[in-house]
Amino acid sequence: MKLRSKLIITFLILILVPVLFTTVAFFGFSHYQMNSIKKLYGVDNVTYETLSNTTAMLSRITREAYYNMQQRAETDPDAFEDIQYLDEVNLDLETRYSFLVVRKGGSFIYVGNENDQTELLDSLPEYGAHDADQEQDMGIYIGGSLQALVRQLDFRYTDNAEGSAFIVTSISSMIPEVESLIMDVIMVLAMILIFTSMILTAWIYKSIVTPIHHLQVATKKITDGNLDFEMPAGGDDEIGELCTDFEEMRRRLKESAEEKLEAEKQNRELISNISHDLKTPITAVKGYVEGLMDGVADTPEKQEKYIRTIYNKANDMERLINELTFYSKIDTNRIPYHFDHINVSAYFADCVEELSIELEEQNIELAYFNYVDEDVQVIADAEQIKRVINNIVSNSIKYIDKPKGYINIRVKDVGDFVQVEIEDNGKGIATKDLPLIFNRFYRTDASRNSSKGGSGIGLSIVKKIIEDHGGKVWATSKENTGTVMYFVLRKYQEVPVT
Repeated sequence: MKLRSKLIITFLILILVPVLFTTVAFFGFSHYQMNSIKKLYGVDNVTYETLSNTTAMLSRITREAYYNMQQRAETDPDAFEDIQYLDEVNLDLETRYSFLVVRKGGSFIYVGNENDQTELLDSLPEYGAHDADQEQDMGIYIGGSLQALVRQLDFRYTDNAEGSAFIVTSISSMIPEVESLIMDVIMVLAMILIFTSMILTAWIYKSIVTPIHHLQVATKKITDGNLDFEMPAGGDDEIGELCTDFEEMRRRLKESAEEKLEAEKQNRELISNISHDLKTPITAVKGYVEGLMDGVADTPEKQEKYIRTIYNKANDMERLINELTFYSKIDTNRIPYHFDHINVSAYFADCVEELSIELEEQNIELAYFNYVDEDVQVIADAEQIKRVINNIVSNSIKYIDKPKGYINIRVKDVGDFVQVEIEDNGKGIATKDLPLIFNRFYRTDASRNSSKGGSGIGLSIVKKIIEDHGGKVWATSKENTGTVMYFVLRKYQEVPVT
């Protein structure tokens, strides 16, 4: 959910939830209080309107007492001179938050409230000054500082004297049930607001503040150079997407740092290997040159042998330097290819002829088997394919440990491809090492022992060249028996024009 949507939802919840729950609570509490009022005061048909109108509510509470007094006035008006009767009526009115005032003629003979009521008594209406039908339900409102509701009952005593009975109710009074209702609604509203705020605060904190805190911690770690951690996944809002992007950035930074360290390690290893391998032929060249200078080679045969050895060692140094140069081109992906049509039979026959001279000097038997037709061609770079063959053969020579070594080269036609197999009877390669031999600088005791020399990138160069030709290279091996290197090149086929 997007952050904008969350803010809109939060706004709506803050408005709607308190209103909804407060409304439900109000109707629930008011229903309960109306039942209480009905039971306590005998008020029928209590409605929300009367419950919310204090005047109407107090008037209805005293209605029953008024009717009882009215009936008594009709049957026994002199009872309004009986103090005992008047106390009983006043006591009932007190439970209804009212009191009784009785007047006979121009004198007040009974006041049911002990407080000073002079102002109130002076404000009471005269005998017959009200419309009994109109005021029977609501009574007379006396404003000013009194704020009282007065219900007046006029009658005549048996001696024909004018009598008036007043039920006085203070408007400022409020029945406990209404007070309780208001307090309950206020408390519920406060609790709803607190609960809603807590829920929304926790939701916003979890979706906004927590991811920001994670970002701060992650930023501090990256600033300190620590990339070995994982950024907790965020949500599906903008901040969550930012956390995801931050984790992707951290992962790429870590990969880049690891690649840089690996590249530095490989470069150091390459320099170490090249330095070691250059040192050996240079030492040999210096030794043979000193032999010539000191006259140790005092016969033409010895001199020729010394010169040939110096030449071979110089070739070894040139090969190492070429590998180093080629390695730099691999890293920058700038290998210069010159693709052309190559006749397979003629090309590999020439390669084998060149190899045979070197292998003969090292007492290694070379056999060549061609199983392709004379007209089969491939599109390839002749120089780079020759580099592939030389690297594979050189690697085989290093690890031939038999008294009589041999290398077999077979060229086969396999459908749309030409497959070249180079087999030797060397030490072989362990099964666990076989999938890794084409990795840069990978060495094992069985396959690439540094004591045998070499830069350690020969087979990785083979893989790069063959794959750039659209082919594939792999190997099979058996320890103490030998290894077979395979690579395939796609055959050239003319597409007929229609």
